[in-house]
Amino acid sequence: MFFYQIAETRLPPLSFQSHRIMTTQRKMALPVRTNLRHVFRFIEKFNSPKRFLCLGACPENKEHAGGRRIFSGIQPTGVPHLGNYLGALENWVALQNQYPSVLYSIVDLHSITQPQDPTQLRSNILDMAASLLACGIDPERAILFQQSKVSEHAELSWILGCLTSMPRLRHLPQWKMKSKQKNEGSVGLYTYPVLQAADILLYKSTHVPVGEDQVQHLELAQDLARIFNHHYGDLFPGPCALLSSTRKVKSLRDPSAKMSKSDPQTMATITITDSPDDIALKVRRAVTDFTSEVTFDPETRPGVSNLVTIHAAMAMISVEEAVSQARGLDTGAYKKLVTEAVIQRLTPIREEIERLRSDRAHLERVLAQGNSRARELASPVLREVRQRVGFC
Repeated sequence: MFFYQIAETRLPPLSFQSHRIMTTQRKMALPVRTNLRHVFRFIEKFNSPKRFLCLGACPENKEHAGGRRIFSGIQPTGVPHLGNYLGALENWVALQNQYPSVLYSIVDLHSITQPQDPTQLRSNILDMAASLLACGIDPERAILFQQSKVSEHAELSWILGCLTSMPRLRHLPQWKMKSKQKNEGSVGLYTYPVLQAADILLYKSTHVPVGEDQVQHLELAQDLARIFNHHYGDLFPGPCALLSSTRKVKSLRDPSAKMSKSDPQTMATITITDSPDDIALKVRRAVTDFTSEVTFDPETRPGVSNLVTIHAAMAMISVEEAVSQARGLDTGAYKKLVTEAVIQRLTPIREEIERLRSDRAHLERVLAQGNSRARELASPVLREVRQRVGFC
């Protein structure tokens, strides 16, 4: 496993005003953050899904075996697509085999920042549970649970929200991006990162696998851990970001954009439940260019390079090996090679999802057991928080 640590300046927040001043100073004084793009480019040179970049100080948590605990969450927004699988779920499976304490949450509280049909949401929660299990999440090695069933998340979110300033939230990417799209946003969308911080801190998590676009949200969790500890005594470790080195999967129809479930073009996204015929059709219609030779050059040949990325990741080979296998093939013939690699990896996952979907009672039992185990960890932490804050 590959770790790259960037030390952070100790932040002693004395008040909201001093916190804002210190936040401004950090932005001015830490050139490291301005160089993150270079770090991310460096990560992309590593193609193994089992390698991760670690950002921030990683204090050992001595309260559980090994001193390390992983937490991550995924919204129940339908069946994951290929980008979700390669960018997150494949890494989740690797992490449960490498860390002694791992929690994965279906974060349904986060999902309702956007309007949801209640019946569809219930179905999506079980679909996501089935998808995670089929991808290799083992409920014996990792605690898989439904966020809303552990009420401590919401209570800790309120307490942390009272330690957070409005300007601090206003500049986070979630709010800036989604409120701009809608010209306004809900209070839930605005405080979304505080709930994320509560999700992480509630379990005294030491490591959090995140995408590049979530690093600033994790920094809020780090700041809130320091703020709480300063006011009420040391309780929370500062969580460390684990950034996967897996390359991002782009849209098959617009390789300048990432693959997305919300893409209106049905040919743009491969879901992990697509049939072999659907996969073949989508790959066959993937945007390339007018050069027949297969090369890897994301800047000038994004479409072909996206296919190489997919092929390499699904065949579990390096980009160089994928290009080597394409030698002598034009892009049309190469698409058949890509199709075969995708079908071979996704077929057993699709079949297992179909099997699990037919056993709703089993999925509910798995989540119920995970909910119980998560509450066992969350309850004493929130009890300590309440006592320190003065509620009891």
